Amino acid sequence: MTVTYLTPEGYRKLKEELAYLRTVKRKEVAQRLHEALAEGGDLIENSEYEAAKQEQAFVEGRIRELEHLLATARVIEKPPSGDEVQVGARVVIQDEDGGPEETYTIVGAAEADPAKGYISNESPLGKALLGHKPGDVVEVHAPGATFRVRILRVE
Repeated sequence: MTVTYLTPEGYRKLKEELAYLRTVKRKEVAQRLHEALAEGGDLIENSEYEAAKQEQAFVEGRIRELEHLLATARVIEKPPSGDEVQVGARVVIQDEDGGPEETYTIVGAAEADPAKGYISNESPLGKALLGHKPGDVVEVHAPGATFRVRILRVE
């Protein structure tokens, strides 16, 4: 079974989304289906009914996905101690050729949001950083490019 790494905040957000989908969204979609059926006529030509059925399939699929994510979740309670890059660590890196410092928090794929500084432990950069320490130069094999970064700090 694949483990899903989540921060406490990420775990809370996914639980809230699941609760919303189960309680509010399911009822909304059921109401849309009921209203579309009440209109009568040929269901094959009822675009509202088809749209509601598609939304219902999406909602049920997302519920199953969230249930699986939460069932396999490993919550990272606090950043790991030590100076080795692990899931949950905040890492400050710099391109080997110089350039500005960049700070990332290593999280599970379900929480990744590079624009906010959260990168997946499964991403090329995340994988490359794991297990390394400040001062290490790490080679990152990304699609279309290979580059090197220096780890400045692990927080």
